[in-house]
Amino acid sequence: MSTVDTTQVAIVLHQAQVAAQEASVQAYATIGERDACGFAWVKVRGVRINSRVGKELVKAGFGKDWNGGLMLWNPGRHNTQSVSVKEAGAVVYADYLRNQLGLEAHAGSRLD
Repeated sequence: MSTVDTTQVAIVLHQAQVAAQEASVQAYATIGERDACGFAWVKVRGVRINSRVGKELVKAGFGKDWNGGLMLWNPGRHNTQSVSVKEAGAVVYADYLRNQLGLEAHAGSRLD
């Protein structure tokens, strides 16, 4: 992203959040609490935290990851312990960032 329109970045981040929440709700309707407990996140690499895009990511809830990049925990913001529900939101959020902003974004998860 050579020229950054921070308003457009903020809009895409909001759309990603809404889509992640919808994906989490749909997954919960199917899976419920009958799944393994765990966590999910979105990780973005190649963005400096003090850049325009980095500052917008921080406003959206991203923070520094201990091994590089920026990370957002539970992007679907669903209050479940089901790792599959949380993964559903993380995958959709990461897809939005890759497809709409061209960022190096990936979903991750682990069991608790």
